[in-house]
Amino acid sequence: MDINDIRAWQTTILLISFIGIVVWAYSKRRKSAFDEAANLPFADEERHQATIKKENLS
Repeated sequence: MDINDIRAWQTTILLISFIGIVVWAYSKRRKSAFDEAANLPFADEERHQATIKKENLS
């Protein structure tokens, strides 16, 4: 086995890993978890608006 065989196996393993990650990321079972994570920055927006009102009244 020479270096080119190792490189070929490495490329194959990385390609399979990449395809696995893509399938995992786009699976329907993960959609709800990813949607929830995408909305995390907006989770405390009501509290933020209340703080802004409170500061503007002061």
